[in-house]
Amino acid sequence: MPVIALISAVVVVTVEQLVQWRYGSAGLLGLLLVTVGIHANRPGVSSAGAVLLALLVARPAL
Repeated sequence: MPVIALISAVVVVTVEQLVQWRYGSAGLLGLLLVTVGIHANRPGVSSAGAVLLALLVARPAL
């Protein structure tokens, strides 16, 4: 079981670093809002994070 937790932590840190590198601080904030909203059972917070991430991803196309 500790191996699965370690692998999970490595994946989470890798995804956070990838988002930070690709989309900057705003991407990290969006990812944080989505995560906090899911854990706190707050759909408004997770929706705000999802919208922020969607805007960051779609920005080059707009």
